[in-house]
Amino acid sequence: MSASHGLDCVAPWRGLMALRPRRWKLWSERKIVIGYVLAVELVAVGLAAGAIAAVPVALSDLSRFGLLAAGAIVHREAVRRIENQREWVASHGLLTNPTALWIFAGVLSVPLPLVYAMTTLVHLHSWYRGSAARLYRKLFSAATMVLAATAAVALLQLLEPNEYPVIPEGPIGLMVLLGAAALYWLVNVVIVVGAVMLSDPLQPVRQALGDPGDQVVVVASLGLAVALAMMLAFQPWLFVVPMLAVLPLHRALLLPHFQQVARTDCKTGLLTAGFWREEADRELQRARRLAEPLGVLMLDLDHFKSFNDRMGHLVGDQLLRAVADELRSETRPYDLVGRFGGEEFVILLPGVGAAQVEAIADRIRERISRLRVLVDGPHDGPTTVDGISISIGASVRPNDGDDIDHLVLAADGALLAAKAAGRDRVCLAHR
Repeated sequence: MSASHGLDCVAPWRGLMALRPRRWKLWSERKIVIGYVLAVELVAVGLAAGAIAAVPVALSDLSRFGLLAAGAIVHREAVRRIENQREWVASHGLLTNPTALWIFAGVLSVPLPLVYAMTTLVHLHSWYRGSAARLYRKLFSAATMVLAATAAVALLQLLEPNEYPVIPEGPIGLMVLLGAAALYWLVNVVIVVGAVMLSDPLQPVRQALGDPGDQVVVVASLGLAVALAMMLAFQPWLFVVPMLAVLPLHRALLLPHFQQVARTDCKTGLLTAGFWREEADRELQRARRLAEPLGVLMLDLDHFKSFNDRMGHLVGDQLLRAVADELRSETRPYDLVGRFGGEEFVILLPGVGAAQVEAIADRIRERISRLRVLVDGPHDGPTTVDGISISIGASVRPNDGDDIDHLVLAADGALLAAKAAGRDRVCLAHR
């Protein structure tokens, strides 16, 4: 699991920027978030330093570590594209990462210093090979794994002190093993969700926890980790057998995420225009059955083309992503927010009639006007973009039409009127 906010590979300038900590966007977060992140990382570094100095590593430990490391790299490479895309479309919150099973397999198979080495390897490889997450996010995720692994090892050591691999036997051993797996999961979740909630206190805890169905992935991953550790302990040459199950199971478990990727705009994480249309048709049918109103907003970032020409398309994509995050935050969980194309967005508001749609649109417009975005400048590193404005056109069912095409067309006409009237304003279709 990791904190996650797509590029297929790391561009050279991005790598160089990542290695200059003073330019990390972390420093633009709230002070309490910065303090929390640094505290977690300092504790992790202290634990790692202490373990490296105090815990011996045998030659047999290195051979098991080598097999685990090779398996982790092969696994990550096999699922790299979909995992990178998942990180890109995910909003801030908990992101289940099945490749972390290798760290728990290390907990059962090798001493703590090598568990920390596995944690570092998994996260740095993930970042270097194209992860959408910034380096400081990967470092924080690695720190949470260090703390989670340490807690799990501490519990296992109560049963078998200083012995590796650790494969508990009997009913008591099974209970300890399950407890270690649960502790490994819980420590990681609590730390990551704590960071998410400090970063956005208004975000519901349920949203920060992510999709409950992802916990099936967690259980399967931990089970595979135990199987891998047992193979290493008793028959290392059979290590390839559970490996054959890891990759297809990973892909099967992530089938819903494949579907989400197909329906999600890769630059903003919002719905694609096509999938938005499908969902909007369903909502319209529901509104007809219940005789309820329904609002549609068309939104366009003002002067975005000139911003793109001045700052570059990569920076423009960062701005689009930031605006998309604001639109999600300002709408309800069941509102449909999509990217219509270019710098245009579309929002469907179930149950919203003519009396409310203008107030909602104006609230969104004001929120965007207050937005300050830290972006990677084209020359001198990070720079803050402000003075952003957005024009909005609104239409309402049944006043402006009773099908999606007519409602979108009416909202688009109102948007053109808003832009013609000077931009940075809301216009309604029926006025």
